[in-house]
Amino acid sequence: MSERIVCKPTSWFLLRAVAMLLMFGVFAAMFYRDGSTGYREENLAYYLQSAFKKAREEFQAKKELSPAEWRAHAEAQTVPFPEDRSVVPVGTQVPMPWPPVLLDAERMKASLSEQESKLFDDYRGEQGVKKEAPEKPFDSRKILEQWVVFWICLTLFMGALFVLLRTVRRSIAVDGEALYPVDGGRVPFADLIRLDLRKWETKGLAFLWSKREGGERKIRIDGLTYGGFKKEQGEPAEALMRRVRENFRGEIIEFVSEDAEAARPASPES
Repeated sequence: MSERIVCKPTSWFLLRAVAMLLMFGVFAAMFYRDGSTGYREENLAYYLQSAFKKAREEFQAKKELSPAEWRAHAEAQTVPFPEDRSVVPVGTQVPMPWPPVLLDAERMKASLSEQESKLFDDYRGEQGVKKEAPEKPFDSRKILEQWVVFWICLTLFMGALFVLLRTVRRSIAVDGEALYPVDGGRVPFADLIRLDLRKWETKGLAFLWSKREGGERKIRIDGLTYGGFKKEQGEPAEALMRRVRENFRGEIIEFVSEDAEAARPASPES
């Protein structure tokens, strides 16, 4: 009996599958973060920064106010949040009064000689505001988009994980009597009736059909996924295909180039 040839999943397939898992996993995590908290935290920073800009403008316009009068004015102001409260973090105080630093006339006066954003940046660092303010706020539609893409990426991640787990447990094998496909079972060579090799040379794909009760069974041989074609490993997929062809007695479908067709001798005239 001929030695059994077993083609297991190749490192090429495993690396690609792991790369896809990492890619979809990272994307899913990023979109989940933005949809659940990230965009809302950026919105909070945006509206707080808007309050600081408004306070600076009003302080410049009301320089005649005394520190007490400025405090009274500032205490009556609130951070300009939108009506849709779903776009800011859960638990955000609405209405929110201006931060205490904006009530301090001396600090406001000193900030006029500094970079416009410095007062807010200092406040953001002291209060632990996690995100920088974006150029414009994100509305509820943008936040919903993050959730939609998250579910798409998660679905792709789960699909890639399923394919990986299913494939690593499989193999295709052949011995001196039969073929053992990746989806299980034993197919004697005598039951093989057709072999399609048109994609074997270019894509490492071949298809076999075997007889079975009630019709035919189609068998896929993917040499790039199972076995591979590395010469240092003995080209396992090619060795398996050679064994199949040595024992195959059915119809073979192969790709014939135009040059090969033209080189065929002409049929003798009858």
